[in-house]
Amino acid sequence: MKHKNNEPHSTNYIIFLQSAKPSIFEPKIERMELRKWHLALLASLSGLLLAFSWPTKGFPGLLFIAWVPLFFIEQYFFEHKDRNGNWSLFIWVYLAFFIWNALTTWWIWNSTKVGSIAAIILNSLFMAIVFNLYHITRRKLRQGQQFSWLILFYWPAWEFLHLNWDFSWPWLSLGNGFASHIQWIQWYEYTGILGGTFWVLFSNLLIFILLKNIFARTISPLGISVIGVIIVLWIAIPLVFSFQRYKNYREQGTTAEVVIVQPNLDPWNEQFEMPVEEVLRRSLDLALPLIDSSVDFLVAPESAIQENIWQNHPWNAQSIQLLREFVAQHPHLSILIGASTFRKFEPGEPLSSTARKFTDGSGYYDAYNTALVIDTADELGYYHKSKLVPGPEKLPFPKITRPLQEVVLNFGGTAGSLATSSERLVFSHKKIGARFNAAICYESVYGEFMTGFIRNGSQLICVMTNDGWWGNTEGHRQHLTFSSLRAIEMRRCVVRAANTGISCFVNQKGDILQPIPYWTQGAIRGQVHLNKELTFYAKYGDYIGRISVLVSILFLLLTLSYGLMKKGKLKS
Repeated sequence: MKHKNNEPHSTNYIIFLQSAKPSIFEPKIERMELRKWHLALLASLSGLLLAFSWPTKGFPGLLFIAWVPLFFIEQYFFEHKDRNGNWSLFIWVYLAFFIWNALTTWWIWNSTKVGSIAAIILNSLFMAIVFNLYHITRRKLRQGQQFSWLILFYWPAWEFLHLNWDFSWPWLSLGNGFASHIQWIQWYEYTGILGGTFWVLFSNLLIFILLKNIFARTISPLGISVIGVIIVLWIAIPLVFSFQRYKNYREQGTTAEVVIVQPNLDPWNEQFEMPVEEVLRRSLDLALPLIDSSVDFLVAPESAIQENIWQNHPWNAQSIQLLREFVAQHPHLSILIGASTFRKFEPGEPLSSTARKFTDGSGYYDAYNTALVIDTADELGYYHKSKLVPGPEKLPFPKITRPLQEVVLNFGGTAGSLATSSERLVFSHKKIGARFNAAICYESVYGEFMTGFIRNGSQLICVMTNDGWWGNTEGHRQHLTFSSLRAIEMRRCVVRAANTGISCFVNQKGDILQPIPYWTQGAIRGQVHLNKELTFYAKYGDYIGRISVLVSILFLLLTLSYGLMKKGKLKS
């Protein structure tokens, strides 16, 4: 390696690195040499392994090796940082994440072409930036060769933040990859999906360390055996625990009878064009044969009411009158049903940040994606969707994007931003006292968000969705499996009502029961358990994410400090 005479600091730094003691994370070995086609091949392999591991047709065991090619790419650029810039590996990791995103979430195209392109490009971009920041930290820190383990904090921190900002799209959180193999992850009741993310990353890191040493011939047969045993135990112990937990778990709580309807109204050319009464009667007619005096709940999907309901005077709506008549005939029943609702601001009332102006200029109103509860009580129950889809339902960073409201296309929501509920509202059944909550569509993807309902006393989760926009693709099937994750995390039964399917029951172990096939009409009746106990995860939420954020901030600050110190030395 050649160095100019006027770079004494660089020369001393390299001598320091060469003399540093090796560690398990970075043994002292010869530097790798990779050509561009090697890098492209490794990136593509990682992207394909991630895609082929994903629900519902993939095999999640591939997750344990899917990041190994990425680690080899990062190691190459770390070893050759003298001839590569901080962001030199960005294009290669972006390729891997783009392949993963494109192959697993392409189905968004069926609902919005622009939105699908934006989701795939931006999500891949965010992922590549996070991985590159991890690489830069390793480059900047003294003895950075010993900090491969930082990915165990940087990536969970990213997934945690991705659950909680305006561009949130957490579909590809690594812990979600096990959603269709629930027997593997019964321990999510302690960790949530971020525990799965940590499990996957550490497995990949250990396998990478083993392979790197083997290729470099710097490890003895005993060393291979030791690391191999650690890898096997790290993967096997959670699996054994999970299989035993699944086998021995017994559902908790008293029981209730529930009827779910799947009206199967095509959202593209039927649901929003049929007469209001006909849309609602389809759901009621499907339910009626299954209703008797022992049924406690009737659950219908998101947007099952196709009439604008004004909360200022809801009783004027034809749909509400029909439902009141139905409840009068079945007074033991609580109906949970989806609707679009609106609230007009009274003169002089302070406006919300989501307030819209009537086209005739006569006042302001808020729009909601709502779950309505209708029983024999004098008042309706309202819960407004609070985790909104970026774009169709919410403009990210509203202070900046509010002027663009008029150009947002109306898909799955309304132009501009919908208003939301300020708290995780829990309803109570008037007759049996059962406490339950609604999770509208996208909300069922968010584990810690759902813990808010559970801590507020919910004993039953009711997912209401309309997945018909995506067609018969992996999109609606993946969304279904995420309900299993919520069931395990909270140990709550899930009642899932989907307009075009798949509607079903999910027990407290995550098993999907009585699924109604996609794109068919139907209704099912089943018994659910009403658990009152709080799991560790329900109590403490994404504590793994919070710890990861703190560690990541600390090391990012160290990275910045070392970078500034190095610049100062070079100037002097």
